[in-house]
Amino acid sequence: MGRRAPKSVSTGTARYEATKIPEAIKYPRGLSLSGPWSGAHGSHLTFVASEDFRQTATVVPSLPFDLSKDSLRKSALDARKAFVRTLDDGHRAILERRLAEHLTSLCAHSSVVAGYAPFGTEISPMLAMEEARAVGRIVAFPAFSDPSKPFRFHAGDPLEPGPFGMMQPKRQAPAVEPDLIFVPLVAVDGQGTRLGRGKGHYDRALLQLKKSGAKLIGVGWQMQRLDTAIPKDPWDIPLHGFASPEGVEDFA
Repeated sequence: MGRRAPKSVSTGTARYEATKIPEAIKYPRGLSLSGPWSGAHGSHLTFVASEDFRQTATVVPSLPFDLSKDSLRKSALDARKAFVRTLDDGHRAILERRLAEHLTSLCAHSSVVAGYAPFGTEISPMLAMEEARAVGRIVAFPAFSDPSKPFRFHAGDPLEPGPFGMMQPKRQAPAVEPDLIFVPLVAVDGQGTRLGRGKGHYDRALLQLKKSGAKLIGVGWQMQRLDTAIPKDPWDIPLHGFASPEGVEDFA
């Protein structure tokens, strides 16, 4: 029987070919993905988004039996670390450039765009922030004046170390109210429920901004988009959409 051709999917300008490659990533126990083989390997997809590189990305990892947020957060962080380890510097730069193209398209109707300084294996929105400034937008980043209080967004680049290992604008930079906010995340589901690092900083900071009309776009690698619902708490602030190198998804 002949080999079945990969399934091609077209989304916007990108074309993806799905191919099972069980040897792509070896996951720690509890993070393997469903597939017809045994051991620590799982089903994977190879996305062909251009002629000059191939992105190896996981299908959404199977969730732990314990669906508590802490357990899900650990599994999602481990999966992200494993995925990013498969990217060399060149491939990562290509994916972040593709992300920037999608994020920049969202800035057309905004005047103040807020981003974040990437931490660890987070995907970087910095190219999009540079492009937003180049076309006349005010760019802002989270800044703490008091670690025990919600952060505010301040105009300027994240040049100074702040609490919790993050970089933030200088203390004298003016506070602003963004109308478009790129939000980092550990995972997100189809209802816009965001899983963060568990400290609640973004939930406290985004509550009033969303009420004022700011658009909240989660930003991450495509493998951070979960098909399974994330447990939701009353204080969670749902996102309007999710952006990855593969495109932008709007949540109903």
